[in-house]
Amino acid sequence: MDQAEKLRKLVKEQEKTPRNIARVITVTSGKGGVGKSSIAVNLAMALSRLGKRVVILDADFGLANIEVMLGIRPKYNLADLMFRGKSLTDIITNGPDNIGFISGGSGIQELTSLTRDQIIYLIQKLVELDEKADIIIIDTGAGIADTVLEFVAASSEVLLIATPEPTSITDAYALLKTLNRKTDFSLQDTVIKMVANRIGSYEEGKELYDKLNLVVNKFLNINMMYLGSLPHDNSVSKAVMRQKPAIELYPNSSFTKTIEGFADILCENEPEAIGEKKGIAQLFSNLLRSRIKNSKKQ
Repeated sequence: MDQAEKLRKLVKEQEKTPRNIARVITVTSGKGGVGKSSIAVNLAMALSRLGKRVVILDADFGLANIEVMLGIRPKYNLADLMFRGKSLTDIITNGPDNIGFISGGSGIQELTSLTRDQIIYLIQKLVELDEKADIIIIDTGAGIADTVLEFVAASSEVLLIATPEPTSITDAYALLKTLNRKTDFSLQDTVIKMVANRIGSYEEGKELYDKLNLVVNKFLNINMMYLGSLPHDNSVSKAVMRQKPAIELYPNSSFTKTIEGFADILCENEPEAIGEKKGIAQLFSNLLRSRIKNSKKQ
């Protein structure tokens, strides 16, 4: 029995055991600088205020966007869980409004060389994370790097962030085009919702979505949903400079009110998402299976 087969057996065994399965929302973008991490952090806090247990996984490995935005330096990261004997509780850092966050560190880059025991250990630990959270928000890196595409391909619910800048639109399309070519990406198992960021008006945001969705639907046969648009708001950049979330510093800003509206919408459509929920353990098992398969081809 090879590694991938053992992994499938492990996942089936986990699926037989009744347990909480967290809703996993992966936040991504075709390019950097479009406000992706800021949206991830503020959305996490808005969902927490609605009574959800929320954990952010910073999957922009090698960088530290989430901890910089929160002004909190974590003691441990995902690599410490995998290779240095730390527990899941050890690596979850407490943030504002009762959110938790996990710094990815560089350990993910070593996933292709995990032993069978390490794979079993990781998935068992991530089953624990499913128990600890109602919603897990994954903040990926930007662009079409392999690590970003692997997370998006393994996810069942994706928020794609884009701005009106021409490069943001073309890069968002490039991400979806590259994703669509991946053999392990299943359109039927993935819901992609676009968020138009730094928009001057509702009409501008809807026009941006319509323009991108038309091309994506025509050439890639992907039908994106539209979550909504976030206004261009100076309070966001001020909050980033102060290393505090805008929702905390500027509770009455247009950005905050819109993010809170997004959280309401996501909670309202939770019954639909329940059918799609696979949990973080399933997501990582999909990701690991893909890496094992790709490493054999090389």
